[in-house]
Order: sequence, then structure tokens, then C-alpha cells
Amino acid sequence: MVLPLVDEHKPKCYLCHEGFENIERLREHQKIRHADFFQDNKIQNKREPAPGDVTVF
Repeated sequence: MVLPLVDEHKPKCYLCHEGFENIERLREHQKIRHADFFQDNKIQNKREPAPGDVTVF
């Protein structure tokens, strides 16, 4: 999807590609329309190193 140059600065929902005037409206939209997606993926966000991973400081 190509947006005109006028809309490039506006935030866009990465799930439905709908554009918004500001980030607050985008957050409200995601809480209302995509709440099930974020609830399901909240559990998967717990990440731990896999066995054998090496951490470099």
C-alpha cells in the first residue's frame, strides 16, 4: 500500500493498515479492535535464552 506524501508522518496500524491522526488514537484503536491479538501475544512475549546461548557484554 502506497500512501501519499501528505500521510507519511501519520501513525498506521500494522494489523489493519488504517492511518490515524496521532499515536493516542492508534493506541485506542488497537485496544478496542485488536484486543484479542494483543491478549494472545502477551503470553508469548516472555523470552528466555535458549540452552547454549552465549551472552556478550
